[in-house]
Amino acid sequence: MNRHSFSGISYLFEGMWLITRSELRRFVIIPLLVNVLVFCIAIYIGVTQFATLMAHLHAQIPSWLQWFDWLLWPLFLLLLLIVVFYSFSVVANLIAAPFNSLLAEKVELLLTGQPLENNANTTTWIAELLPTLGSEFSKILYSLKWMIPFLLLLFLPVIGPILWFLYTAWMLAVEYAEYPMSNHGVTFIELRDKLRQRRGLSVSFGGTVALLGMVPIINFIVMPSAVAGATILWVRELKPATNV
Repeated sequence: MNRHSFSGISYLFEGMWLITRSELRRFVIIPLLVNVLVFCIAIYIGVTQFATLMAHLHAQIPSWLQWFDWLLWPLFLLLLLIVVFYSFSVVANLIAAPFNSLLAEKVELLLTGQPLENNANTTTWIAELLPTLGSEFSKILYSLKWMIPFLLLLFLPVIGPILWFLYTAWMLAVEYAEYPMSNHGVTFIELRDKLRQRRGLSVSFGGTVALLGMVPIINFIVMPSAVAGATILWVRELKPATNV
């Protein structure tokens, strides 16, 4: 086993192909539609509130200053796009967390032909909803703990952006590997230990997720692809032989 292997790159693309399987589509489409609906509602509320603010400003300023609309609206829309772009991943992962656990389970079933011992039915899925969301918040807190020092390092020329990208890659590896591993009762501490033992594999996987996540349109399918890819990685590289 080569701890420095960078084969993690291929797992994301394999996961991207795997989620097109008919058995998995509903676990991809349902959270995607929910996320799109949530963001459409949020954008609608934001635009409506800004329009109300602009109407209020019109009543307060002279008519000759109303050309200011042509400056404020483009700035607002640009800010809105930036907020949506950077918040989509966090919000999408929170909303899709229960679906992602199910997706990881179904991907593993396809790969191994063996259902999990705690194979989830609807009742079990509902019972595990809060623990799943709790785990998602734990990952966010872990990410925030390391974000500040890496943000400070970001100001270093050349090396700063490289370190920030490596931090992002590591956090994405942790984020998506947690779904298949938690299905087997692997704790968050054990998860990090396993990924540290295969740093090249983990960072190359997370780095590929980060790069494709910056590509418009493709970033909508990166999350389920990463869940599927992380599950393939777990089954082939990280899962103890005694559990197969």
